[in-house]
Amino acid sequence: MNVSIRDSFAKDPFGYSALAWHKWGMVQTMAGFPVDIDNSPKSEDLKSPVLWLSHAHALSEAAVILLRNEPKLEFIPITMHGICDSQYCAVSLMLVGYSLEICLKAILIMQKGVAGYVAVEAKHRHHKLDELANFMPDLNAKDKAILKALTHYIYWAGRYPDPGLSQEKKLEDIFTLAETYEITAEDLFELSSRIMRYSYKVAEDV
Repeated sequence: MNVSIRDSFAKDPFGYSALAWHKWGMVQTMAGFPVDIDNSPKSEDLKSPVLWLSHAHALSEAAVILLRNEPKLEFIPITMHGICDSQYCAVSLMLVGYSLEICLKAILIMQKGVAGYVAVEAKHRHHKLDELANFMPDLNAKDKAILKALTHYIYWAGRYPDPGLSQEKKLEDIFTLAETYEITAEDLFELSSRIMRYSYKVAEDV
């Protein structure tokens, strides 16, 4: 009988989903770099760029699966179908945004080293993609507009229909960026791929 690693999720969804660091510790131990996975990891242990890049990939894969499929809408009134589908796509963009955020922070960890990143971590404790990507080469105005638009989806548009009290103009910001720069899905995913590829280049150079 074939046993899937996902069977463990069914038995213990929260525990299984929190095991990434422990599994990484086992991989390091098998490679000759012993890690005590019986004790809680230190903050520095969790700054491994391997964990961050793997997490970025997981978020990216989740977003791709969502966007390649359409939500089941037969259980809600037909007048709500278009509304819910827009919200479904907003959730997908939130995951794309989070994926890029994690990828950009992984690059910073590789560039600065764990200790160097920890020393300046407070400056990067936000979700503003256009600021996090300042080190990226050859970003043009459209690239930065895409990152600013995605930032809205991380902060609120992928999670809530409302940006918050007295912040209704943030919804207008999304439309302004989209229309001014004529941003397409192809533009969005081309930039995402470019950032991901850059992370591989940095990893090779470290």
